[in-house]
Amino acid sequence: MDREVFQERFGLIGESAALKQVIDKVIQVADTDITILLEGESGVGKDVTAKAIHEISHRSNNNMVIVNCGAIPEGIIESELFGHEKGAFTGAHEAREGYFEKADGGTIFLDEIGDTPPNIQVKLLRVLETGEYFRVGSSSVRQTDVRVLAATNKDLWQLVQDDDFREDLYYRLDTVKVKLPPLRERPDDIIPIFRKFVTEFSAKYDSVFKGFSDDAKELLISYRWPGNVRELRNVAEQLVVLEKSQFIDTEKLQKYLKGRQHEGSADNLPVLADKDSQSGSNAPFGNDDQRLIYRALVELQSDIGDLKKMLGTFLYSTFSQKNMKALPQNIQDEFSQSNMSDVNMDVDVGDAADEEIGGVESFAEADISEEESDEDNMFYQFFNDDEVPSIEKAEQFLIEQALRKFDGNRRKASEALGVSERTLYRKLDQYDLQ
Repeated sequence: MDREVFQERFGLIGESAALKQVIDKVIQVADTDITILLEGESGVGKDVTAKAIHEISHRSNNNMVIVNCGAIPEGIIESELFGHEKGAFTGAHEAREGYFEKADGGTIFLDEIGDTPPNIQVKLLRVLETGEYFRVGSSSVRQTDVRVLAATNKDLWQLVQDDDFREDLYYRLDTVKVKLPPLRERPDDIIPIFRKFVTEFSAKYDSVFKGFSDDAKELLISYRWPGNVRELRNVAEQLVVLEKSQFIDTEKLQKYLKGRQHEGSADNLPVLADKDSQSGSNAPFGNDDQRLIYRALVELQSDIGDLKKMLGTFLYSTFSQKNMKALPQNIQDEFSQSNMSDVNMDVDVGDAADEEIGGVESFAEADISEEESDEDNMFYQFFNDDEVPSIEKAEQFLIEQALRKFDGNRRKASEALGVSERTLYRKLDQYDLQ
């Protein structure tokens, strides 16, 4: 079967090189009995790919059983996979076939294999290697002939390193690995897939989709799509139903993307792509790799800006003017009077000590207590260390010092840092701070 026929048969839209590589590999191994591990983020279409593999294999006339390993409670997953005998446990009023028995002669698809409990991993390894298994409550060996497909949105090798997944089972599953690319890595496929969904939903809901502007099209392409194809499908359905017979512009489209962004994350912000970027490889940010680099730089710039604001606010609201002068000159220059205008703190740092800055009382008193001196020395030592601290370390240090200064009061700490309480809570979770 060639690639075009395969795509048409299973509704796989796209002409990107990444998609073509996946399809070519799937076609090559589908009609064998080899175990295949499908890797990819949530929503990339691992289940669709697994069904396609079964449909073009020599087992297509037999059953395909789909098992979501992450959705089955640990206490019953062994019974679900391998079956049980009557009286094997409370409530087992009759014998029951397991999924491996039902899939005999066909294919079993173990989705989210990384969530399988350790005691079940041992039994999976046995059935993958020999085809043998035991029903719960039975000592009789049973045999099954199944082709195993597995899928995960996790890094299985990392789970092995963390002792959360058996290494021998990993190597048994990893016979052939097919990595499905996220939607953001094949931007040329976004518009064709979106049009397919729109056509389907327009027919289903007896609606009319009047198209979208060039800016809206660019927004669709540049958005990060953390939910991948599943998210794109949901957005298309909402637009068809809620914006019926409307021409979709950027403003309308953003309403359906906004809720899918994480606060403070530039990675998921929908940003209009530079129109010149489509003109050729010589244009700035004219290919996917360059766009990814550019987005990373934008995110880094945002993080540095947040850190500068946090550091500046905390310096001027917490540490004494005397010890501020003891800091390295580059730190003083970085957070001088001109920089503080960005956070609405037009303050004369040489004024008397009891001013309030942004609603937080200044501690620049002439007589410095022993406790305040220790804090200032700690801060001075941190920024005079031979090794330049990373953004994350500096941010974590500031948060810890603010919480220490205000005895764990997060409202006061967030005010001293110049960030919202919501942002502070997110940072606490990010750095695992209590």
